[in-house]
Amino acid sequence: MVLKNLHRLSKLFQPVSVVPKNAEVKRHDITSKSQRLMLELGIIKQASPGCFHFLPLGVKSLEKLTSLVDEEMKKIGGQKIIFPTLTNAKLWEKTGRLETVSSELFQIKDRHDQSYILSPTHEEAASNLLASLSPISYKQLPLKLYQITSKYRDEMKPRFGLMRGKQFLMKDMYSFDTDIKTAKHTYDEICKSYDKIFRKIGIDFIKVVGSSGHMGGELSHEYQYKADVGEDKILTCTKCNYSANTEISGEEKCPNCGNNSVEIHLGIEVGHTFLLGEKYSKPLNATFLSKNGKLEVLQMGSYGLGLSRIMAAAIEVMSSEQEIRWPDILSPFSVIILPPKSGSKEEIHIQNSGLVESLYEKIETICNLKDNVLIDDRTNFTIGRRLLEAKRNGYPFIVALGKKILENPFLYEITNLKTNETIFLSENDLLNYLRNHLSSSSCDPDNK
Repeated sequence: MVLKNLHRLSKLFQPVSVVPKNAEVKRHDITSKSQRLMLELGIIKQASPGCFHFLPLGVKSLEKLTSLVDEEMKKIGGQKIIFPTLTNAKLWEKTGRLETVSSELFQIKDRHDQSYILSPTHEEAASNLLASLSPISYKQLPLKLYQITSKYRDEMKPRFGLMRGKQFLMKDMYSFDTDIKTAKHTYDEICKSYDKIFRKIGIDFIKVVGSSGHMGGELSHEYQYKADVGEDKILTCTKCNYSANTEISGEEKCPNCGNNSVEIHLGIEVGHTFLLGEKYSKPLNATFLSKNGKLEVLQMGSYGLGLSRIMAAAIEVMSSEQEIRWPDILSPFSVIILPPKSGSKEEIHIQNSGLVESLYEKIETICNLKDNVLIDDRTNFTIGRRLLEAKRNGYPFIVALGKKILENPFLYEITNLKTNETIFLSENDLLNYLRNHLSSSSCDPDNK
């Protein structure tokens, strides 16, 4: 059996490197294990300080995360668009943000001496889009517009790899409602959708009350992963479970119940939501036609997920110093198959049988694993060496065709990185094992 387009490790562009030998990245610049592991394992490659090439494994993981986000946004009526990367600086002048955050902005001028901003976020652009239309009717509301694009921030000191860079991939959504009450309802609905996204990723997260900062507005929440390299301090009350960024509540006592018994953790912010009200829509004249036939100002919300940061933060939280670990749903490949070493008894035993390709095809048919199986066809190396490399790369399930394929009936060796167990199974049992142990969202055709 010969199948086309099999994923073979020998053909994968994965420039593995040892960071200390890389002249472009000095050891003291590697400030987190996720950054080091992704560089060493050929998932990303630094282009310049704060800017990275996403290589095939990194892109594949990001595509899975993007697909997860798209699915959840569709369920709540989100409509995907793309705003221009360049935003006219005059819009930021009107909202007052050009002056307050100018040091973080990449600003350029075109040949006509017009000033533009390389957008870190698109509140002004979204409001201006609505303002440029004939007044929309209240019947068209709420509107939930989102995009997934690269954003830019002139970081003074880029660090932690993808977690604080000059360019990053972000999902940003902008909601528009008739009044603050319905805007709050939309805000809660989108927050619940974010809750579902983080639950499906499967890493414990904390939703905390956050600071509105330069964004403004009357309500703000952050989604945080606990991590030693986190730059935020999170207060959690041991009595009422209230959580907040210490930027708004200090570190001494709970602002909700006054309890002095609080815990402080470091966190990585991976998502942020804002109920903005008229902060941007009013100065940019974004209005709608009400039931009474009057023009009224749109009430706005803004919601961000740092997709490239989520990927890096997940690796930071889950990995050891030497081996990368992925959430099942974000792993570039879910299963890797290790054929026998070339010239071995096992290789001769299955020669010309098409066994590896047949197994590949059968695994692809279960649990939506199409395009999620990889063959390590570097059979000049021993299975033991390839097994160690597969573990270091964090593929959740490693299937090896070792000595037990000489037995009758022959058995496959499967290693489950999550449970750290290795067992021997027949083909049918192997397929059932994968079906039972893969993340439920992978096996659920409706992705509920």
